[in-house]
Amino acid sequence: MQDRSFESLDFYQDSLKLLKAAYRLADSLPNCERYNLSDQLRRAACSVLLNIAEGYGRYHYLDRLRFMYIARGSLTETKSAFIIAESLGYCNTEQLNWVSQLKDRIEKGLNGYCRFIRSQQQGKEEYGTKVGDW
Repeated sequence: MQDRSFESLDFYQDSLKLLKAAYRLADSLPNCERYNLSDQLRRAACSVLLNIAEGYGRYHYLDRLRFMYIARGSLTETKSAFIIAESLGYCNTEQLNWVSQLKDRIEKGLNGYCRFIRSQQQGKEEYGTKVGDW
């Protein structure tokens, strides 16, 4: 896997699709969800993309991994918000299934990228192998 811009990563591109779906759903939620589910859904979906980008920009492999793991957690949180929305009748099962498939594809890409990061261990020689060594 070559090092390239984060925008060209397939799982980043898929995360953009998820973000757009999250914003569409958030915009369609009733006003009573404006400061609850709607806000949480937007923040979780944004967090996926922002943490991928931030992790990509870090030098030490452990720092990179930390942000990718946060992105993975936010990805799961985003799916959970769609599950909540479906259970409350705000979206349908077809939409949830699409999100689930996209989430699985993003997660697979993130996991592969994490394996790549661990295999390269960028920064190990300069800064060590423990968080905080640098």
